[in-house]
Amino acid sequence: MAAAGAEAAAVAAEEEKRLPEGDPESGGDSDDEGDSDSSGDGEDEEKENEAEIQRLEEQLSINAFDYNCHLDLIKLLRQEGELVKLRRARQKMSELFPLTEEIWLDWLKDEIKMASESSEREKVYELFERAVKDYICPEIWLEYAQYSIGGIGQEGGIEKVRSIFERALTAVGLHVTKGTALWEAYREFENAILETAQPAPGSVPSPEQQQMLCSQLEKIHTLFRRQLGIPLLDMEASYAEYEEWSEDPIPETIIKNYKKALQQLEKCKPYEEALLGAETPKLAEYQAYIDFEMKAGDPARIQLIYERALAENCLVPDLWARYNQYLDRQLKVKELVLSAHDRAVRNCPWTVGLWIRYLLAMERHRVDHGIISEMFEKALNAGFIQATDYVEIWQAYLDYLRRRVDFTQDSSKELEELRSAFARAVEYLKQEVEERFSESGDPSCTIMQNWARVEARLCNNMQKARELWDNIMTKGNAKYANMWLEYYNLERAHGDTQHCRKALHRAVQCTSDYPEHVCEVLLTLERIEGTLEDWDAAVQKTENRLARVNEQRAKAAEKEAALAKQEEEKAEQRKQARAEKKASKKAKKTKIGDKRKADDDDEGEWGQEEEAEQPSKRHKGDDDGVLLEEDMEVETGLFGRSEPEKPYHPANQKEKASTSRKDIPKVLHDSSKDSVTVFVSNLSYNMADPEAKLKELFESCGEVAEIRPVFSNKGTFRGYCYVEFKEEKSALQALGLDRKVVEGRPMFVSPCVDKNKNPDFKVFRYSTTLEKHKLFISGLPFSCTKEELEDVCKAHGNVKDIRLVTNRAGKPKGLAYVEYENEAQASQAVLKMDGLTVKEHVIKVAISNPPLRKLPDKPEAGRASQFAVPRQVYGARGKGRTQLSMMPRALQRQSNPVAKAENGMVQNSPASSSEPPEEPKKMSNADFAKMLLKK
Repeated sequence: MAAAGAEAAAVAAEEEKRLPEGDPESGGDSDDEGDSDSSGDGEDEEKENEAEIQRLEEQLSINAFDYNCHLDLIKLLRQEGELVKLRRARQKMSELFPLTEEIWLDWLKDEIKMASESSEREKVYELFERAVKDYICPEIWLEYAQYSIGGIGQEGGIEKVRSIFERALTAVGLHVTKGTALWEAYREFENAILETAQPAPGSVPSPEQQQMLCSQLEKIHTLFRRQLGIPLLDMEASYAEYEEWSEDPIPETIIKNYKKALQQLEKCKPYEEALLGAETPKLAEYQAYIDFEMKAGDPARIQLIYERALAENCLVPDLWARYNQYLDRQLKVKELVLSAHDRAVRNCPWTVGLWIRYLLAMERHRVDHGIISEMFEKALNAGFIQATDYVEIWQAYLDYLRRRVDFTQDSSKELEELRSAFARAVEYLKQEVEERFSESGDPSCTIMQNWARVEARLCNNMQKARELWDNIMTKGNAKYANMWLEYYNLERAHGDTQHCRKALHRAVQCTSDYPEHVCEVLLTLERIEGTLEDWDAAVQKTENRLARVNEQRAKAAEKEAALAKQEEEKAEQRKQARAEKKASKKAKKTKIGDKRKADDDDEGEWGQEEEAEQPSKRHKGDDDGVLLEEDMEVETGLFGRSEPEKPYHPANQKEKASTSRKDIPKVLHDSSKDSVTVFVSNLSYNMADPEAKLKELFESCGEVAEIRPVFSNKGTFRGYCYVEFKEEKSALQALGLDRKVVEGRPMFVSPCVDKNKNPDFKVFRYSTTLEKHKLFISGLPFSCTKEELEDVCKAHGNVKDIRLVTNRAGKPKGLAYVEYENEAQASQAVLKMDGLTVKEHVIKVAISNPPLRKLPDKPEAGRASQFAVPRQVYGARGKGRTQLSMMPRALQRQSNPVAKAENGMVQNSPASSSEPPEEPKKMSNADFAKMLLKK
């Protein structure tokens, strides 16, 4: 019957393929014209499908890893009923990729229809075995078990069915939402066996029949009890069914396990509900579920939730990597580990990290060398997306081959294979990778360097190592100091002094990035081992080389300064043009007469109008965002920011001042209390109650006497204030709160110092001179954390401190300072880290040494890094600031522009020699306010 049904289905499929659309049996038109048209349309569609099938097959012959192309081809072949080609297409796809549940079920159903004889059933069994290895799918396991019941009549059929059910329960029996169906199917099977074992009505069972009945009943009891101990949906229904089925009371231990499973189910339900309501791909929900199971620590449940996540996210490499890492470190079961790694690289063949982990796992579990080599060849053909990926996979394979070699022997098969692989790797990167990516992927020749190290250190073959290094230098690496020092260190450890000296002399001549380093190493060598003649020759060569380098750098600096000056002049011209345009507009609106009479000399002095540039409130580009107290006072004074748009008049000014004094309290700082007062700045302007907020923050330092926030004339908070304590030690302790984040911004806390009396005082606490033990790093990704940078830097020495530079709002600027224990470690770190890629960003690393710059006549924005050019200062929104001075000339004082070093360090500028001989006495804001109040 089964054979006849399968044959009928096949004939029907063939007839359907040949049946024209206009045939009466298909429901089409029965007239001749309709038959002709429909037949023509069907033939056209068939030809189109054949052409598309041919195109897809050609495309796969070019790129066998085109996943979507495989899907389209299978769909078309199934539609056309091309069973032979369809089977072959599915077979090819399954060799390259794990197939999804839908593809496997379609394939299995098609093969089941065609399986009539026992030999064909065996092929279906083999297909099921392949299917259940790709993903853990309850539906496939259930289909497998039900199909096996059809062969129950064969020898050992019952035991085979039970074996498949038991494997299915091990694989997916813990599935919270779909596991119940499998348990119930297993119980139904055993119940069916029980029914066949029952004696005929009215007959007395024999002892053998009675024993078989008891055994079968115990099997069903065991299934119920096993299921009730697992947290599954609809557990209550299963428990009620067991109560009804069982003639004896349920044992207390089973009830206890059932209640425990119910509690566990309640903990799982939120995660299952989250998965049910989430949209594909549900990665966040699955990750939360995985974390929950990881805390519980049940390996079977952890493996199952990972498999469930991967069934829906099979193209997520990071998920595969985490799963494989768990299997490698926790379960360590060879079959599970290797199967997971194999599925990972079949799903994500473009991810080199998964291939590397697979090779390591195979080596760890002692897989045959031939299989590992074959897997490596598959990796080379996987189609990586970057040239560097090929370097990484070659390095991993070469490491594996190196670990196989016994270097105590002068020659061996493994050693020759390693050397052959090194040579092939170099040639492969030169030919295959460069042609495809137009780059080598290995510009530093790391593979050749490793080859040279193996030859020198493990094979004692310095001649071969020197040949390799000579090849490395001819590939454009001779200009880098770190490459020469790598070779020098190898030669120093395994070569001789003569070759060391020769290498360093060449390095001094060729190095263009850090010639000082190689010069220093050469002099150190000659100081320890050289003769006087060697020393003299080294000194002469290094001096000549450094002189040429300094000359080149000076020319470059002059060129840079000239370009910067040109930019500055252009910016100044634009600024003047804007100022003239603005002045002409004012002249059209308001004409100010020249007949202005003054009552006294002071009033006449006040009556004069002149344009002056207002002091900048803050300096852009300040690496640490330090806002100086003096700048704030000049900008806001006592009464808030002045309005440059309105012409000055003494009556207007007095009226405005009197109004602001009525509404806003004055901030008059008593300089005698500087020792117990701190200046707090960079606070949020939107802070609702500054006094209460800051009192809460600073009470931990000691008793607060007074908090004086500064407000504008409109009553808005200006972002800074004075905090006065009862005791001096409290003020000193408060300085420790500097950079504390308050409402999303770093709060700056500095000593309250009168700079008129202490002109040399600077708030910025970092050094502004050359620090050979400290590095300046630029080009970092904004997402880079202090811990991540420390992990990179600590490989080259003992890191004492790391400071990430931020702007005033606390946002990273991609800059950092790294302090090492000594100069040697810092120099080594520069050589190793400069040009390093961190999160796809190439960083620049240099010794912290801000070059001296000529101070400009006007304040200018600090540079964002040590590699940028100076820029003209602009206003708050990038426009030039041309405002009328609201301060009498007699009271104006020349404020020295504050220069900022390139690393964010404030430098005190010397007094200019061009100042007028009779400079008015400098007055503080407080003095100026007192004078105004007296008047």
